[in-house]
Formats: sequence, structure tokens, C-alpha cells
Amino acid sequence: MTSESARRMPAPDNENGDVATLMGALGRGARAAARRVGTAPAEQRDRALAAMAVALRERAPAILAANRQDLADGQAAGLAASFIDRLALDDARLEAIAQAVADIAALPDPVGRVLASWTQPNGLFFERVATPLGVVAVIFESRPNVTADAGALCLKSGNVAILRAGSDSFRTSSEIAAAMQDGLAAAGLPREAIQLVPSRDRAAVGEILKGLDGTIDVVVPRGGKSLVARVQKEARVPVFAHLDGNCHVYVHAAAELDMAQEILLNAKLRRTGVCGAAETLLVDEICAATHLQPLVTALLDEGCAVRGDEATLAVDPRVTPASEEDWRTEYLDRIIAVKVVAGLDAAIAHIETYGSHHTDAIVTADEAAAARFLVEVDSAIVLHNASTQFADGGEFGFGAEIGIATGRMHARGPVGVEQLCSFKYRVHGRGQVRP
Repeated sequence: MTSESARRMPAPDNENGDVATLMGALGRGARAAARRVGTAPAEQRDRALAAMAVALRERAPAILAANRQDLADGQAAGLAASFIDRLALDDARLEAIAQAVADIAALPDPVGRVLASWTQPNGLFFERVATPLGVVAVIFESRPNVTADAGALCLKSGNVAILRAGSDSFRTSSEIAAAMQDGLAAAGLPREAIQLVPSRDRAAVGEILKGLDGTIDVVVPRGGKSLVARVQKEARVPVFAHLDGNCHVYVHAAAELDMAQEILLNAKLRRTGVCGAAETLLVDEICAATHLQPLVTALLDEGCAVRGDEATLAVDPRVTPASEEDWRTEYLDRIIAVKVVAGLDAAIAHIETYGSHHTDAIVTADEAAAARFLVEVDSAIVLHNASTQFADGGEFGFGAEIGIATGRMHARGPVGVEQLCSFKYRVHGRGQVRP
């Protein structure tokens, strides 16, 4: 970390101090900043975001140097290739992070939107208006880009962010957070509006989940099953749950083979370490004779291991048997489970039994079958004739996302600026009193 960054961010050595005291100070700073940010004009928030993008580009050498240190530690610790991919930055990825922040600045202001309005018979005029949530705590693991995405999305929506990075991305995230704070200061907003927890100590997570004496309004976990399970179990504040991405591609009986193959390879292999990567392929028994072998062969030839049921084992000797656990597994690697199913009902039942309600796709030319799938599969994102890798806020036109929420709260699917808003009612009268 540069000496400039060290002046602007709390020293990482705090991780050996009193974590409760440290976190309490962060919470108080965030709450104090929340009122200023929540009432700041959209133009000021946008200026801060534009300045953040500039700062990220100016700090590129320091950010990439920190990332090289994080990568070296991760490789020495034996982190899986998928986690290394999530952690790694280069010039192109860092530029994409900076551009995403700039793109968020260009989004329409979500704060103050009139969501609904009506007039009652007594003449009272009601408005439901979007308002910031307040202080959003984001707990994430290996992706340093979340530091910028989450901070920028929170600011755009008038919120304040407390960010807790994983140990493996700590140095990189600290440098990125310093750039974000530089952007805040350049626009005259408090640096406390985006704070990275300056400690690797896991006790900091526990303090966040307690709510930091009422200063946190919502927690967003972004990581693996163990992290999300801990957050859901221990949190004393509302949670936007982001479960694992056990995503499915179902090749229906009426699927066109070339389309199915192109979608499948993209869904599985474009980036295996993202939560929208397909982990299970379901093939309808009616088209299995023509579609199963070409699809499995294409996966294997691309270096993807296939774990299959009995029918799948029969099409290629390179296939290994799938266990019951495979149907529930988010591999985040070049591995996929493959099963032949007895039609649409069986595919939907499989997804309901083993899926994580994240993202699931059907490939078919049968519009009626597609319509049933889109209605009956209870996932945050369902697709027809498209790759599951579109499970991304940027692809939805949200600019970026803080995560994919798989629960049933008001924020479901990609959590962008609109989902980071609550609402209040404004009521306009002309002297009415209630009889």
C-alpha cells in the first residue's frame, strides 16, 4: 500500500487491536455520513462517482501492485484456480472497474422517484417516493471489484457503505477503497460514506452482524455457502441473501441442437468462477438420442469434466459417475453434472429439488414449454434461449450490481441502484382533518 493510501485509510495493523472499538467507530462515522449523502443533490453524487473513476485510473499502478501481492499469497495458500480468477486484476479488468463506476454515474437518479401516486376521496394526495436504505454493509470474499461496484452503487442510491473484504483480496480492496474515498472528497462528500473495514480479523464480521449499535440498516453477503449461512444465522439486521449459484441449463425436446450447444458452452465455460456459470445440464429424454452425445462431447473437448447419470455415462468413456451430491454442487470450475430427464415436469422438479433459486435456463423452440418453465421455476432469474452468464447487473442495464439476491425480499435478482432504495409516503393536504 502506498504511503498516500496509508494516510487516507485506517492502517491494516488495526486488525490486531480492539475490533469492537474499531467497528463501533466505523458505524458511527457511517451513520453521520448517511444523512449528508442521503440528502446530497444527485449532481454532487455523480461528480463524486466521476472523480472515483479518475482516481481508480490514476491509482492503477498501486492497485495492480497490491493485487500481485494478494495473488502471490493466494497461490502460496493453494487457492483454487476459480478463486484466483476472481481475485486477479490486470489493466483491462481494472479499466472495466473504473468504467463501471463512471457508467453508474450516468444512470438516472433513483432517489426521489415517485413510484406511485393517487388522490383519495377526501382530497388527500398520496405519493410513494424512493428513499435510500441508509447504511449498507457488504461482506464479500475474493472479488476486489466488489469494493468499487458496491461503493458506487450505494453512493448513487444515496446510501453509505461499510465494506468488509475477504483476507485474500485485502490489499487490493484497500487500494480501491482509497481511490473511492478520494472521489468522495473531491466532490465535497464525507470519506466515511465508503469505508473498508481495516482488519482481516473475522470478529469484524460478527460486529457487523450485531448491527454496530443500530448504525447498519441492511447486510449484503456476497460469497460462498458458509459465509451466507453465517450471515443468515447471526444477523440482527435485514439481509439481502445471495446464495450459491447452482445454475441449470435444460435442453428441452424442441431445442435446436446448434443453439443448445452454443448456449451451453457459454453458460458453463465463458467464466467458470462466476455465480451465473451453469453447473448442471439437463437433457430431455425425447431428444437425448440426437442431442446428448454432441453436447457432452463438446464439453469434454473443451476441457470440461463431465459427471453424469447412467445415460450420460454411456455416451463417452471420459464421463465419470455423478453422485447425489453433484446435483447440489456449485463447482465454480470446469466441471458439470449432466442428467437425462423425463420431460419438462421432471426438469422443473429437479431444479426445485437441487437448485439454489439463482439462475436457470431453458433452450427450446416450443413457446408454451418456455412459458411454463419461466412461470414455474422459482428462481431469481429465468431465461429462455439465452446463457445463464447473463446473470449480471450490467447485462440487465443496471450499470453494475452489489450481488444477485436469491431470497424473496423486495430486492431479488441483480441488486442495483433501484433495489438499494426503500420508500416513504408523502401526503399533501389542504387542511383536512380526520372525522
